[in-house]
Amino acid sequence: MVSLQLLLIRHGESEDDFLEDNYQGTTDLPLTSNGMEQVKKMCRRVSAEFPPEFIWSSTLLRASGTAEMLSDTIQCPMSILDDLKERQEDESEVDFMLRAEHVLSYIKANSANYKRIAIISHGGLITKLMESFLQIPHEVNDVWFVSNNTGIHLLEYTEHRYKLIKFINSTSHLD
Repeated sequence: MVSLQLLLIRHGESEDDFLEDNYQGTTDLPLTSNGMEQVKKMCRRVSAEFPPEFIWSSTLLRASGTAEMLSDTIQCPMSILDDLKERQEDESEVDFMLRAEHVLSYIKANSANYKRIAIISHGGLITKLMESFLQIPHEVNDVWFVSNNTGIHLLEYTEHRYKLIKFINSTSHLD
C-alpha cells in the first residue's frame, strides 16, 4: 500500500458545546462566531503545513461548515458522509464502533489516489476512528482520545506494515 496520511480534525466550537453535560452530539447546530475564528486559524495552519488533497466531512452543520471553510481555503474537493456524524442516541457502543470501522475502510478505499486527506468530524467519532486505525478490539473500550475544538490528529498508513501517529490533538494554531 502506498502511504496515506489522515488528518482527523474536530469541528470548531458550536452551539452544541453549550448544551447539558450528558449531551451526546445528536443535535445539528452551527458553529459559533468563536468557532468560525478557530476554524480560520486551523485552515491557515493546515494550508501552510499539511494541505490535504481531499476532504471528507460529517453531515452535521458544525463539521460540514468547518470542512467547507477548509475546502475554500485550500481549494480542494470535499465529500460529505452521513457515517461521519457523532454517535446517535439510539446507537449502541458496538454499532458506533462498527460504523467507524466501516467508514474508515470506505474512506481508505476511496482515497487511493491521494497522499493526504482530511476527515472533519466529532470528538466521539474521531476516538472510534483512531481505535479502528490502531485496531483496538471492541472489548477494550476504555480509551478516549481527546479532541479539542479544531484539534488535529495526524495518522499515517505507511508503505510498510507500520502505522504512524505523527501527533494527536494539536491546537497550536489557537495560541
